[in-house]
Amino acid sequence: MPKLVGINHIALEVGDLDEALAFWESIFGPLELRGRGGGMAFVDLGDQFIALSQGRSQPPDEARHFGLVVDDKEAVRARLQELGVKTSGRGLDFHDPWGNQIQVVDYREIQFTKTGEVLRAQGLAGLEKSDRALEELRSKGIAV
Repeated sequence: MPKLVGINHIALEVGDLDEALAFWESIFGPLELRGRGGGMAFVDLGDQFIALSQGRSQPPDEARHFGLVVDDKEAVRARLQELGVKTSGRGLDFHDPWGNQIQVVDYREIQFTKTGEVLRAQGLAGLEKSDRALEELRSKGIAV
């Protein structure tokens, strides 16, 4: 049987590609794109990416969402507040202008890991996991 390995990318439908890129940059600063064309832009996340596709065809998300991993969740919360973007949920959830629900999680607090090489390439060398996250990883044999 084949085994699931991970997620390469997610694709989000947006109403306007330029507006979507400007929205993301207003929160996360300058974006590195893997490419752009044919009504799509590919936002680089090191060894993964987010594909933004022009042309939203569905209503706003309710329970459907994805978890976006960041190096500083509280800095995202502060930036969203500065921009007047409404947040909800136990953690940090928000909707983009087209109804995509994004749940922000802090790299230090979750089991998701990046290799040292990928972290260095992203300018995040030295980003450490919390003790709780390390214990969760150790229980799966993933961390020392």
